[in-house]
Amino acid sequence: METQNLPDSDPILNEMNSKITTKFYWAVTVLATIGGFLFGYDTSNIGTDLGFIPFAKHLATTAPFVYGYLIAGASLGAAVGALIAAALTDKYGRKFLLITDAAIYTIGALLSAAAVNLAMLLISRTFIGLAVGADSAIATAYIVEYAPKRRRGHLSLMQQWMITWGILGAYLVGMGVFFIAPGLAYAVDWRILLGVAAIPSIIGLIFRFYMPESPRWLILHEKYDKAISALKRFNINATEDQLTKTHGVLQSMETKMRATPGIKRAFVVVGLFMMFQQITGINVPFYYGPTVIAKLNIFGSAGGSYLSKAVFGIEASSILAVINVLATLIGFKLIDSYGRRSLALLGYSGMALFDFIGTVLYMDHIAVGLLIGFAGFIIFFAFAVGGTGWLLQGEYFPTQYRGLYASLIAVVDWISNFAIIEIFPAMDLHIGLGYTMAVFGVLSVIAVIIFFFIMPETKGISVEEVTEMFENNTLLNVKNASGTRESTGSGDK
Repeated sequence: METQNLPDSDPILNEMNSKITTKFYWAVTVLATIGGFLFGYDTSNIGTDLGFIPFAKHLATTAPFVYGYLIAGASLGAAVGALIAAALTDKYGRKFLLITDAAIYTIGALLSAAAVNLAMLLISRTFIGLAVGADSAIATAYIVEYAPKRRRGHLSLMQQWMITWGILGAYLVGMGVFFIAPGLAYAVDWRILLGVAAIPSIIGLIFRFYMPESPRWLILHEKYDKAISALKRFNINATEDQLTKTHGVLQSMETKMRATPGIKRAFVVVGLFMMFQQITGINVPFYYGPTVIAKLNIFGSAGGSYLSKAVFGIEASSILAVINVLATLIGFKLIDSYGRRSLALLGYSGMALFDFIGTVLYMDHIAVGLLIGFAGFIIFFAFAVGGTGWLLQGEYFPTQYRGLYASLIAVVDWISNFAIIEIFPAMDLHIGLGYTMAVFGVLSVIAVIIFFFIMPETKGISVEEVTEMFENNTLLNVKNASGTRESTGSGDK
């Protein structure tokens, strides 16, 4: 590619890539990732609630598939939502769909809380999934289009951090309502736990109207007046003549990348990453944690009523959720310095190690060993794998097709999520928790091997350079090309 066509040779793209992240950047990022909070909250609260919903509490023994669907149904709906986003976001923009998602989620949360029968609850859960899936498809794609290249990892990691806060929030609300009104556990408490999700979604719905549209998307679609206004909010001044030239740079790169093997290579890497992110079992302790932990009969959970055992399970799961939140902070420190590839390899290796530790301890009848395995697994996932996956989803594809392919990656993620959450009850029943953790450990080892050979390092280079790198190298050579870019000055100093 000639020098004049490199993104950093364009003054507007160069300024976007090199800006210092102000409070405004972080405020917009928080608004963009509210869907992550809702994703975490609503995929965790149902596991806490199921034993108290009158028309659902016996499903585990009478209709295990329906039971699994109540837990995982939102994930299936999310896959559909991501597909819808794939068809719309590159045409109508990121902001429009982020606003629409918040509205859908608000309606779904309120319908879930008001459910009068199993069918209404199943439909409401799937409806919520539509919004969660579309949001997960768009959020990081939106973020990487305004984020400076050396802070792109920090900003994109907010999606994963918000997910962890959502998970913790579900457990805290559950403990609160069951503590304040234990006598209403089967009548009102479960409805409150589902309905509280409408509060952050309404906040998101209101404030997302004030978010700027993606500057790169506006420039690519020749909406120069709106692009000038959006860039001003990021403290970048531009004229229409400058944006016309920037459009030419972006358009030349977008045309070059269209329907080429480079996009396919990028899709393979990040698609496999998101698949392994889910099938290695991260959501098992969060979706099923309260139920699984309550059955371990450790500490104070051996005696008492179903309510006391359930609350103990929520409390123990809350500890895991706190670990998840805190460990993600480590990722903020490392994602733009240590790098995506190194973190991923370290993360999957640590996950495998603690899966095997948990298996050995549990099989040796040390029940608390399962919690030790879960805790270590979560730490390595949180700082090295969870946020990294969402970042790759946004930064691997060219602007013109970023919405489409980020959405398709989200479909892969949600289908994988649905599959493992749906099948877990059968695995638990037929091979037990110990061997189930061993399976997850083996899958983590496979992930280490695969990504050692095909995953490049993308820290410190622009999103345009990332797509160029995939275009110009084979799948097995792209990791070597990323090392060359860093050594010649594209990476962080």
